[in-house]
Amino acid sequence: MSTAVSPLAPPDVPEMPVIAGVRLATAAAGIRYKGRTDVLLALMDKGTTVAGVFTKSKCPSAPVEWCRAKLKGAGSSKKGSARALVVNSGNANAFTGKTGKASTALTAQIASKAVGCSTSDVFLASTGVIGEPLDATKFDGVLAQLAETATPDLWMDAAKAIMTTDTFPKVATATVKLGKAKVTINGMAKGAGMIMPDMATMLSFIFTDAPLSAGVLQSLLKAGVEDTFNALTIDGDTSTSDTLLAFATGAAAANGAPKISRASDPRLKAFTKAFQQILANLSEQVARDGEGARKLVEVVVEGATTKPSARKIAMSIANSPLVKTAIAGEDANWGRVVMAVGKAGEPANRDKLSISFNGIRVAKSGARDPSYDEKEVSEAMKAPKVQIKVALGLGKAKDRVLTCDLTKEYVAINGDYRS
Repeated sequence: MSTAVSPLAPPDVPEMPVIAGVRLATAAAGIRYKGRTDVLLALMDKGTTVAGVFTKSKCPSAPVEWCRAKLKGAGSSKKGSARALVVNSGNANAFTGKTGKASTALTAQIASKAVGCSTSDVFLASTGVIGEPLDATKFDGVLAQLAETATPDLWMDAAKAIMTTDTFPKVATATVKLGKAKVTINGMAKGAGMIMPDMATMLSFIFTDAPLSAGVLQSLLKAGVEDTFNALTIDGDTSTSDTLLAFATGAAAANGAPKISRASDPRLKAFTKAFQQILANLSEQVARDGEGARKLVEVVVEGATTKPSARKIAMSIANSPLVKTAIAGEDANWGRVVMAVGKAGEPANRDKLSISFNGIRVAKSGARDPSYDEKEVSEAMKAPKVQIKVALGLGKAKDRVLTCDLTKEYVAINGDYRS
């Protein structure tokens, strides 16, 4: 974990309220790191529903496979319920073969005994080094102690315990009305490298006291990640461990919140908006904490033939090492943007292309803008946030993705990450 906090870290950290039906505890189990917490246990009351989205990697981690199996058929009477979440940092338990599968089973057994629930109600997530066996016996005793000491107010401690190369804990909260009752949504995330999720981020967890069915939660997640976590890239690499889980305790029903069993329920409108804002907030924090990042970069593509086409072009720009290093050097090198547009394989016309950096147009109709002023653009590139806007001039579709610059620090962090 880096010691210096990213200069792009949010200046204000929200006070995280209690979520009725959720208790948290952390510990230092010595998974990999010394002198810091590396295990999180979240306890949920009976009746809590759960949903999840996971990495599309063909080499998923053992915890990802565990959670998928527990969620299969969510919404039935025996699926989609949760009582415990165990998260460890320092070891991803990925590419660990039969040993990894056995360690997830042992972790779940230890947790279920500590909590007093079935292993089918235990969810797992791991992050860190790939390919190293995870010694699940280190959880023995630790989880039982955490279950006894868990309290409702340890949100910041929880967010810190799941960090790897993150430089700051990532949390977000919202309070909104469901029916006539107030409900709360809290979220946390971790991620700084190996980020192009294609579902969520490396690890992210959302909790609410709203009484939502597992099916409704799943619909909210699937729709919510599309323009948030799925529109995010740090380095173009999709992790083996990407996991986003959402838990709804239903405790707000005691205060009059209606039970929601259909995603189309009109009473869910305000909640859905707040839920999506939590996902957007957390995904931007991940972009702000990209390994070695000094610039938050927003790539906007408009005038495309379709939104998927705009997304592919935007990702081509956002993942280009040449574009990202130009941003790091505060150089408005539109030639590299042209390159990234051209290689995307999507409809584009060189002679209709216009490009802007932080609102200053540098290229128009396939050539340098006649009013281009090097000094003006160079000054604009010094800002901590840089927007690259590409106008294709072909249609009405548009899209937006977030990324960061690529600095020498990224190489330093990843050059010796395992050793």
